[in-house]
Amino acid sequence: MGKHNINKVSVATLLIALGIIYGDIGTSPLYVFNAVINGREIREDLILGSLSCIIWTLTLQTTVKYVILTLRADNRGEGGIFSLYALVRRQKKWLVIPAMLGGAALLADGMITPPISVASAIEGLKQVPAFHDITQTTIVYIVVAIIALLFFLQQFGTASIGKLFGPMMFIWFVMLAAIGISHISDDLDILKAFSPHYAIQLLTTYPKGFWILGAVFLCTTGAEALYSDLGHCGRDNIRISWIFVKSTLILNYLGQGAWLLTQKGKVFANEDLLKKPEFLAQFPNALELKSTFYSIMPQGWFLYVGVAIATMAAIIASQALISGSFTLVSEAMRLNLWPKMKINFPSEERGQLFIPGINVLLFLGCTGITLYFQSSSNMEAAYGLAITMCMIATTILFANFLITKRAASFLIYLFLVVYLAIEFSFLFANLDKFPHGGYVTLIVGGGLFAVMYIWFRSRKIKNRYVEFVRLEHYIPQIQELSNDRTVPKYATHLVYLTSANNPKEIEHKIIYSILNKKPKRADIYWFVHVDTLDDPYTCEYSVDHIIPNDIIRVEFRLGFRMEPKINLMFRKVVADLVANKEVNITSRYESLERNNVVGDFQFIVMEKYLSQDNELPYFERIIMRMYFWLKELSLSEERGFGLDTANVTIEKFPLIVSPVPDLKLKRVYNEEEV
Repeated sequence: MGKHNINKVSVATLLIALGIIYGDIGTSPLYVFNAVINGREIREDLILGSLSCIIWTLTLQTTVKYVILTLRADNRGEGGIFSLYALVRRQKKWLVIPAMLGGAALLADGMITPPISVASAIEGLKQVPAFHDITQTTIVYIVVAIIALLFFLQQFGTASIGKLFGPMMFIWFVMLAAIGISHISDDLDILKAFSPHYAIQLLTTYPKGFWILGAVFLCTTGAEALYSDLGHCGRDNIRISWIFVKSTLILNYLGQGAWLLTQKGKVFANEDLLKKPEFLAQFPNALELKSTFYSIMPQGWFLYVGVAIATMAAIIASQALISGSFTLVSEAMRLNLWPKMKINFPSEERGQLFIPGINVLLFLGCTGITLYFQSSSNMEAAYGLAITMCMIATTILFANFLITKRAASFLIYLFLVVYLAIEFSFLFANLDKFPHGGYVTLIVGGGLFAVMYIWFRSRKIKNRYVEFVRLEHYIPQIQELSNDRTVPKYATHLVYLTSANNPKEIEHKIIYSILNKKPKRADIYWFVHVDTLDDPYTCEYSVDHIIPNDIIRVEFRLGFRMEPKINLMFRKVVADLVANKEVNITSRYESLERNNVVGDFQFIVMEKYLSQDNELPYFERIIMRMYFWLKELSLSEERGFGLDTANVTIEKFPLIVSPVPDLKLKRVYNEEEV
């Protein structure tokens, strides 16, 4: 949708919000109660306490923190962890660490949401009479096939089928509410769960009650998506649609809870637990854990419909996470927190992009997690641990956003104390999952964080040793070279990309390239600088005629969501300058000038390699080696800036980030010389 109408509230925009935002949090009823009751005897204090925790988690964490508070931190209409970081990064330099942690955790979440959502939906087939004998291996094959198809379709975009997402999710939420309401009357005592007393009682008196928070947390894992998709739906649409979504979720949880109260005294456990002798010794009559969600669904023919709708909802949830991952990585690239990767735009719809490398990475991750864990109940052990890190990161960044808005110190500290207490409680409870699969998401998230940290830190190391010189000191030499006909002309227009923020400065390596390496005579020298801004969609440029028609600096000011298509942008700038008669781009070769032939443009890209003449500390040496390894895998500089490779010359130069001390080399003479 265009930016001009996403903030208007209408039936259409509310439906779009349902389709884009709520897939992850909306499919949580498929597995939350399964995680709560797995291996535990069903008792009133367990069910009422865990349901009370679910209700108050959705209220405090999702409603208050994200829907009411965090949505205020919009960056020109955009949201998400990196949009928030862009708003506050000038506050304190260390804020990049929580931003990278949050980004890595969201990407790790994008690898486990599709498997757990789709597996939970497909496992409903076990309760359909015609599929009673279906094996878990067959279910795994079906899940992998759905995931493979989903990732294959990413390259074509979702502009057309995306229009079906909203109505489909509306049907899903109506079904959640309907089947929940139909079971509340199973035991009306379930309504007591609205009192936080039962949540407190569970955490303080139930045996190992605190660790149940790890299962409860699954009900709010999609909360971060509310903020990430702010730019697609608008704040008001999210807030209004959340009232409907939260109501349907709670109604469904109440129905599941009421049905579970009719099963008091029973113990349900997944296949892994049922194979453990010590568990069977304690609970000899334990039953195989079947989905509580499908247990409250009308049996018979409706189960077929229910499984189909749940599968569609799970696919939509997966699609939202995948699309969000593409956006997240593209933002990280602009903020220099991720290696450059190829980006495709499968449709004209704003925000629709496709990153083939990330698509492959996510597909391998999703498939690997499905094959490793096999069942959704096993995946629950890995789910949630990484995303708690993202929520803690958002809390830290949002507190700094409140500082920029000059909020009262008391309110900032209150926000920090309340939400860090809640989220660290969830983090510690989730640590109980670590040996049961949580290590998988931490390894994945840790690997993704390492990539971001290496890319960020290596840039800092390089920048310490980049030598800038005053351009004015070299202007006479450049002009003299330009007029020296004894030097063969290299190009009519010679274009260098410069990282110098100060228009009066230039990298020494560029001066060396022009004057020393192999003198490059040109009629006009262009220095192009790209400045990435903290707001998302700025796209503007300025021109500084250092020497008119001889040395020109162009500065592009691009938002962190703008694709740096420098080739197209530079051509547009040149066309504007020609139209304003600010520059003459006609070839200076006499025969061509007579016929008004446009001169050639040649871009020079300076490619670094790590010099052997370095003495870095051990840690920084490892960082730089990893950086150059990542650089080999990533997009080249010229393609990353959208340059036409036919007009680009690559120049390699050594990166001497830490010169060795002066060598004490002594000359000795042989007898003949003496």
